[in-house]
Amino acid sequence: MDSVPQMNDNSKPEVETSALPSDINRQILNLALPALGALVAQPLLTTIDSGMVGHLGTAPLAGLALASTILTSVVGLFIFLAYSTTALTSRATGAGRPGEGLQNGINAIWLAAVLGILSATALMLGAKPLVAWFNPTAEVSTHALAYLHYASPGLVGMLVVLAATGTLRGTLDTRTPFIVATVGAAVNAILNAVLIYGANMGIAGSALGTAITETLMGAVLTAVVVWRTRPYHLRFRFNLGGVWAAAHHGSALLVRTVSLRLAFLATVWAVTKTGTTALAAHQSALTVWMFSAFALDALAIAAQALIGHTLGAEDVARTRALVRRIIWWGLASGAVIGLVIVAGSPLFPWIFGTDAQMRSLATTALIIGGILQVVAGYVYVLDGILMGAGDNRYLAIAGVINIAVYLPLLWLIVQFFTPATGVCEQRWVLGLIWVSLAGAFMGMRALTTGWRLRTDTWMHLPDAH
Repeated sequence: MDSVPQMNDNSKPEVETSALPSDINRQILNLALPALGALVAQPLLTTIDSGMVGHLGTAPLAGLALASTILTSVVGLFIFLAYSTTALTSRATGAGRPGEGLQNGINAIWLAAVLGILSATALMLGAKPLVAWFNPTAEVSTHALAYLHYASPGLVGMLVVLAATGTLRGTLDTRTPFIVATVGAAVNAILNAVLIYGANMGIAGSALGTAITETLMGAVLTAVVVWRTRPYHLRFRFNLGGVWAAAHHGSALLVRTVSLRLAFLATVWAVTKTGTTALAAHQSALTVWMFSAFALDALAIAAQALIGHTLGAEDVARTRALVRRIIWWGLASGAVIGLVIVAGSPLFPWIFGTDAQMRSLATTALIIGGILQVVAGYVYVLDGILMGAGDNRYLAIAGVINIAVYLPLLWLIVQFFTPATGVCEQRWVLGLIWVSLAGAFMGMRALTTGWRLRTDTWMHLPDAH
């Protein structure tokens, strides 16, 4: 790989940046808003599935919940296909080498296809023992297995969507993925209705409709990427070296993703030890907290694309201006979202049930999460900045450090606080866990990424492209 030239404040960009510093806010919003729409479209697709399957009965809905958890966990492991591809494409594009950037995208799409085939095969073969590990009832297990059997082939399309979306984001295009995601949600709703009710396939129809939709979305986005390669005379063919390079560049982000998922799984383990009511309350609060993260994630996506673009152009002054502005956006957005969460904390739990004790505990968790949401805003945009710079190895190391601090903290809470039997005790322990999650864990992420940003190392990585 070519090395990135060392930069200083007096360096000149090789290509002219697309906007003046005064237009940075507009540029961030132009990227973040469509990205937010695309992010919301995916859970909307899941919500449509849940609504239709829910009319089939409680057991099919429970089977869908179990199967979709497994499926989304698999897809989540490969989120690096979007993040690393955005960084590679944006840096090459910013450096005036758009053809190279699109070639990186093609390699990532092929990698996604290979990983999708392997994952789909493994999931279909291992679905039965995997579902059995959760120890569901026989009826729920039957529905979960039916869903996984028909949905697994769609993993290829799901992963291709990630890679193609990352490629387009790297060219500063977040509108096309938004349009495809929105149309995909509508197509999914129609297919599901036809297959579930018209073809009388039940939960299997929901899975098949989703698999078809994801495959079509992957095909459309790939076609867009291929169309944009025409001026550069690139060929859409499998290149083992390019695919291996894409895998190598994203492997560090896989470590980071695993560390994040381990943190949330460990949190659920700790809450489970607290009590059933606390676990239900935690799920309610976490759903609201994670949904609010879409806005912050959209800002992180804008940061990835813009930072990669300016670093590729060797425009240090604009890079630093972007960093300052993006951090401001992250802090401000986190504060506003936090206020909304705190203000709505007595109301949001009603969405998830009428149990008064559950709602009371969920309100406590939401207040803590809302107060500390500004930390999350800071963390998300810093992650986006470092991803845009291709600083994946550091993010992996930071992820291991963060989890090494967080896991013992959860263990101490579980070990040294009396297992809760009443609502007051559960509220106390759940509150401690949420302070640990939203405060200590997110605080560690802020520390590790913030420390890195205070240096110039992330702007001069030798293997960032």
